Amino acid sequence: MSSQTRYNPRLLSSGIQALVHVFKIYLTANYNYDFKSRPVDFRWDEINSNNSRHRALTCVAAAAGVWLLRSGSTRLASHGRVSRAPLLCGLHQIKELPGQLASYILAHSFGRWLIYPGSMCLMTKALLPLLLQGQARLVEQFHGRRAKLEACDGNEIDTMFMDRRGHPGPDGRGRQLVICCEGNAGFYEMGCLWAPLEAGYSVLGWNHPGFAGSTGAPFPQQDANAMDVVIKYALHRLRFPIDHVVVYGWSIGGFTATWAAMTHPDLGALVLDATFDDLVPLALKVMPSSWKGLVVRTVRRHFNLNIADQLCRYPGPVLLIRRTQDDVVTTKAPGGPGSPSEVEGNRGNRLLLRLLQHRYPHVMVPESVGAVNRWLAAANLAHEEEMYRHYRVDDTWCLAILKAYRDRAWPDGGRGHFPWSVGVTLPPKKRRQLALFLARKHLKNVEATHCCPLEPEEFQLPWTLDAGPETGAEGQR
Repeated sequence: MSSQTRYNPRLLSSGIQALVHVFKIYLTANYNYDFKSRPVDFRWDEINSNNSRHRALTCVAAAAGVWLLRSGSTRLASHGRVSRAPLLCGLHQIKELPGQLASYILAHSFGRWLIYPGSMCLMTKALLPLLLQGQARLVEQFHGRRAKLEACDGNEIDTMFMDRRGHPGPDGRGRQLVICCEGNAGFYEMGCLWAPLEAGYSVLGWNHPGFAGSTGAPFPQQDANAMDVVIKYALHRLRFPIDHVVVYGWSIGGFTATWAAMTHPDLGALVLDATFDDLVPLALKVMPSSWKGLVVRTVRRHFNLNIADQLCRYPGPVLLIRRTQDDVVTTKAPGGPGSPSEVEGNRGNRLLLRLLQHRYPHVMVPESVGAVNRWLAAANLAHEEEMYRHYRVDDTWCLAILKAYRDRAWPDGGRGHFPWSVGVTLPPKKRRQLALFLARKHLKNVEATHCCPLEPEEFQLPWTLDAGPETGAEGQR
């Protein structure tokens, strides 16, 4: 070998770059594998009760997990004739045993993998290079801090925190924390947290139980337990004021997002992206029709993701992001991308209607619901704007009506409690206009598919009464 080749600067530089690349991969890999053996950074019961309104669970209560909102059918059954007659109750349980056994087997086998494919070990292994790459970028570019949290059921939850409070930006976004709840195949390393992160907010990402570094399985109870410790970590270790915390849920992450909002009604805001009202219609869409009884029983008993019910228990600002080309959370056969039937069948429509009907029952009368449904069926943004003008909605008047009601009902300036009785004396025409105004402020359309990453400029905080008529779902707060 000649001396020219031996001491070639280009070869030497290439060799150094290769060694640095290998060294970075080695460090990142160790960073991932050492997570299982690292100590817990925060536990669900590490709360100073003297400074907190949220008391830790007792050891007995921790075994059952945090409180979940049960379905109406379960409550009715517990108060029905069966519960008053022990003999009939025993016979009923024996009769239902085969169905319950089938539901259990379905839920704990491929049923869970269909609903939460991200919990499959094969998917984690297949995505490992991308997870490591995303993890390294969060640490190197955004100074992410990884932490292991222990939930009340003993599951260890993998989290990543990016702190922007030191450099909040001219609009102060960095002083607000966005807690991101990923979808059924999403991980914080490559999930929905990138939109608020690149938009300038402080961000806390976490993985569902059974996803990547988190232990356990993503059943509703374990998911809620995980969200419980994530919220406590944000409030009591990261020290964010509760009104500076925004919960952002994408797709099935809407369940944990609405659970957090329902449980902590003082949270600053809630953003739901490409989510749905109830899992049962979506499950029936993909399963054989002959399995209907088994599917409904399994979902209700083991995966009761009653997002709409939980959403209606949160009194704070809400923004729903609807993907106009979303074929995942739609239950109506599409006639083509962006077609009226596609947006009409989006389950986010049901979520919006449930929210508005709960908050403003005297505004959302049948005629108003019909007008909102026609507005929701608009095939594109231009059609949506045209329909809004057709009803001659005066944004300034609508805002004045809502503010006047709030100021009368809560003169001390409080947030207020729903439902409101605003609209009782309004004529039908004015109710329709107010309903469309509220629908437009609570729902934002994005021309994208279900899995398309949300652009940073598309992520925004919900509209509030104090924001004015010119802002809302179509503009920044």
